Amino acid sequence: MIDRLTESLNFYSQALNLRAERQKVLASNIANSDTPGYKARDFDFAAALHDAVDGQQMQAQSQGGLALATTEPGHIAGQGPSTSTVGGVDLAYRNPTQPSLDGNTVDMNAERVQFMDNSLHYRADLQILGGQIKGLKSAMAPS
Repeated sequence: MIDRLTESLNFYSQALNLRAERQKVLASNIANSDTPGYKARDFDFAAALHDAVDGQQMQAQSQGGLALATTEPGHIAGQGPSTSTVGGVDLAYRNPTQPSLDGNTVDMNAERVQFMDNSLHYRADLQILGGQIKGLKSAMAPS
């Protein structure tokens, strides 16, 4: 029974984490709307959620970014952050509908719509998770 409860809460927990990561990516796109050469990025939320629920996200996070070269036996191996992933999710470049002359591919109207859509879904996921927790608390409360 605990496994089913954990699985139920884990789905919305993963969804909230991915929504927060997507919000960061979209905010970065909006913040760089005037940066010459900036390429707008995003990720497939449905595929990322599927991977996260199946536990593949942790595997992707462990792959990380560029590894440090060690030339002496005393050097400590390390790995830098990946620029192609955020929170273990692979980022993809958006196809520009109307590219600008400076190479920037941010479409502010599309970014605003995606930002608001993601915000609404975040709030909805948060309310559903809160409702589940509230239901569990009332079921466990002594009558």
